This record gives sequence, structure tokens and C-alpha cells, in this order.
Amino acid sequence: MLKYSLKRILLAFITAFIIITLTFFLVKSLPGGKIFAPQENTRLAFYFDQVEKGYVIDCMVESPQYGTLLEKITDLDNVDHYFYQTPILDQYFAWLKRIVTAWDWGTSTVIKPNYSTTTIIMERLPVSVSINIISVLISVPLGILLGIVAGLNKNTWIDHTISTLVMIFISIPSFVIISFMIYFFAFKGNLPLRWPSSDAATSQKFLGYIIPVLSLSFGSICGYCRSVRAELCEVMSSEYLILARTKGLTRRQAITRHALRNAFVPILPSVLAEFIGVFSGSMILENLYNINGIGDLYIYALNNKDYNVLFVDMAIFTTISLLAGIVTDLSYGFIDPRIRMGEKK
Repeated sequence: MLKYSLKRILLAFITAFIIITLTFFLVKSLPGGKIFAPQENTRLAFYFDQVEKGYVIDCMVESPQYGTLLEKITDLDNVDHYFYQTPILDQYFAWLKRIVTAWDWGTSTVIKPNYSTTTIIMERLPVSVSINIISVLISVPLGILLGIVAGLNKNTWIDHTISTLVMIFISIPSFVIISFMIYFFAFKGNLPLRWPSSDAATSQKFLGYIIPVLSLSFGSICGYCRSVRAELCEVMSSEYLILARTKGLTRRQAITRHALRNAFVPILPSVLAEFIGVFSGSMILENLYNINGIGDLYIYALNNKDYNVLFVDMAIFTTISLLAGIVTDLSYGFIDPRIRMGEKK
């Protein structure tokens, strides 16, 4: 297991490096934009910072050979500065060097000009984490409970009702659910129409969680319910469970001691992965409900060409996805001792 774990972690690191590198080159190939700053000296300070970091070239005379002119700025001494973008390959190595040596992912160009991108991410991360953690805490127990009820009442009206509702809600995307909920419970109801501001009343902040949390929970509840029901139905018809009943165990004892324990072996890893994945947030939901989280930040940074913020956000999503996959695979071996990946026979 140790050898397998180290191999998976190394492959995840290489995969993340490749994804982030490709993202950098593809995004940097897009047309750039000027920074939005209220004063010209603010823009000048920003570009001087970019020159120091190796992303921009400063010329005292216009030099078309450098490529597209980013901006011409005249400083307080009436000196003209012509700023050009450094070649992408040079930018990449300068960017990578600053990450490795100083953990500097660059500064924002649009959202908060000349402001650290990691600071911007950390300001928005708690909102996404809180919404997703509450969603997980609701969806996991409720989905497992409904799956157990449906599995123990197989082919009854209870099972058919739960299975039908699961099939309906699992087919509807979460952004469609939140759109209907905003219309019926916010526009025509009493819930907030958008995410409450930081200075809103505590009651409004509490009510603001209802729509996004429920929208995120429906899909997870249906997924857990369907998985638990399928596993439980398979275990209930297995030979070892029939043998347990013939040896004198009651139905309740056979279910609690054998059926549920074995049915949860493939379910628990997905629960662990879900808890790891709460940091990823939800891009579309946050954008629709105007939640200032990292998901909405990703879309905003992409639309407004704030590429440095986009790179940090992309790195977070990539790392979380790979980490969730590693946790899922490794948890099989710890939950069920019979499973040992990479172990010699």
C-alpha cells in the first residue's frame, strides 16, 4: 500500500503540473486586456511590478518588434513608457520560478489590480467551503437513509416511490433546480433573491443558505440513495446472508451485522471523496445566486481576462479533483482489509 500510495501521489503531482502548464499556455495565448485602475500612476506601479517579475517589457521608445503594445503610460517626469508582453515561454518560466521560490502566483489585473491572487482566493474560499460542507452533511445521511429504506423494501410501493423521485431529480441539473427554487421560493416567496451581503442581518444570512444548499444536495442525495439501494439489494440476495439466516440470526441481526457493513464498502470511499471535494465549490450555482465564492470567481476571472486569478483557481480545482481520486482509491484498502492495492500475493 505504501508503494502504491507514493506512486499515486507522484502521478497526481505530474498530472496537476501538466494541466496547469497547458492552462497557462492556452490562456496566455488569448488576447490580453488593460488593467482597470482609477489613476494612471496606479497602472504604472502595476506594470513596473510586472516588469520586475518578468511578465512585461518596458521600453522608452515604441518597439513594434516586441509584439502587441499593452499600454503607453507617461509618468510624473513626463517620460513615456511603452509596455509589451514578454514572450509566453519566458513568462512561464518566470511564473514557475516565483511559485517555487516564493510561492508567488502573481497579482490580479482586473478584480483587484496589483493585489495578491492567493489573498483574493482565501477571501472567497470560506463561503464556498461553508455552503458545500452543509450540503454534504445533509446529503450523505439523508441519501444513505433513503437508500437503506428502498433496499429493505425492495419492489414495494415505498421502493418504487423513492426510486421514481430519485430518477427524476438525478436527471435535472443543479443549475436548473436552483433556477426554479429562486423563482418559486425567492421571487414568489420570502427567501433572499440573491446571496446576502456581509452586513446583512443574521436571519437573512441563515435564509440565504437554504436555496444553494438544497440545490447542491439534491443530486448527491439521489446518487447515494441509488448506490446504497443497489448494493444493499445485491447483498441481501447473497448466499452468505442466507446462510446467516439459516444459522439462527434474525433478519435485523443479519442486516446490521452483515448486509449493511458489506454494502457500505463501495459507498464510504465516495463519502470521503465528497468531503474532500467540498473545497471545489460550485461555479454555476455561485454565479446564478451571486455568491462570492471561488466558483463565481473562476467565471468572473475568465470573462474579464484576469488570468493570474484564473490560474490559482484552476490549480485549486485540479488539486482537489486529483486528491479526491487518491483518497477514494486508498480508502478501499482501509475500509475492507481484503483489498490491498499494490500488495504482493
